[in-house]
Amino acid sequence: MVCVCFLVDQKRVMRRSKPVAGMCSRCHGGAWVADMQTVTRFCYIPFYYKSWKAVVCSLCGSILKSYNT
Repeated sequence: MVCVCFLVDQKRVMRRSKPVAGMCSRCHGGAWVADMQTVTRFCYIPFYYKSWKAVVCSLCGSILKSYNT
């Protein structure tokens, strides 16, 4: 019996962003609201996309809050 294992990875991409009022609780940087997209790839071929909105810190890049669209 032969078992073949393929590489599967997931990548987050920021499509658009604009500044909003607020600060990051971790580093006190400015906050941005962004349209995010998660791409899941199987053997380097993308097969699943998910779009969502998130409030992201502009300094450290952490996701402060996320919203499903």
